[in-house]
Amino acid sequence: RLFGERQMSLSAPRLRQLLAISPRHSLIIMLLAVLVGAGWSRAAKRAAEEIQGTVVGVADGDTITVLDSGQQQHKIRFAFIDAPEKAQPFGQAAKKALSDKVYRQQVRVDILEQDKYGRSVGRVWLGEQDINLGQLAEGYAWHYQYYARKTQGRDDFQRYAVAEQQAREQRLGLWQDENPTPPWNFRRARKSAAVLRDERASAGAEPPQQAADGGR
Repeated sequence: RLFGERQMSLSAPRLRQLLAISPRHSLIIMLLAVLVGAGWSRAAKRAAEEIQGTVVGVADGDTITVLDSGQQQHKIRFAFIDAPEKAQPFGQAAKKALSDKVYRQQVRVDILEQDKYGRSVGRVWLGEQDINLGQLAEGYAWHYQYYARKTQGRDDFQRYAVAEQQAREQRLGLWQDENPTPPWNFRRARKSAAVLRDERASAGAEPPQQAADGGR
């Protein structure tokens, strides 16, 4: 109450003087606001770029589903590596190896980007263990260098390249085959085959009138 009475006793000129802010002070306040806002923005971005939760699904050797504390599911595609497709040799083995490591485990995912299928592409951690690197080191994935060159740091890139090379030399996992087909080539061949089948089906289909006339 006393404070209120003191305020009421201020003259109008004195009140204007207290409320007045010099251009210099205005600039300082604006800069502080920008810095604080940037800090909040970075904090929000970091929070958005990290997912923590329980692995509730393993689709293949480089794709999992994580359930976070808000009961939201996130489809995660492993960054930097490419595991065999399930229809390829060692595709099921790669899936099992990944499932044995992370299924029903609490993981942290550092998100790098979203792919064209809406999946989060990221690096998966089980404690301090880099699961992406683990799949590579055990011979259940290729180092996906085409994409890794765009997003992976130099030291990490080298570490992953060495892990693949060592798995090759030790003939671990898929490297037991003499000449395994990289999954990106497998997908390309499968897509080309599907396109060719569609073209042949379209070329072989008769117009309705021709079919009714016995193909004349």
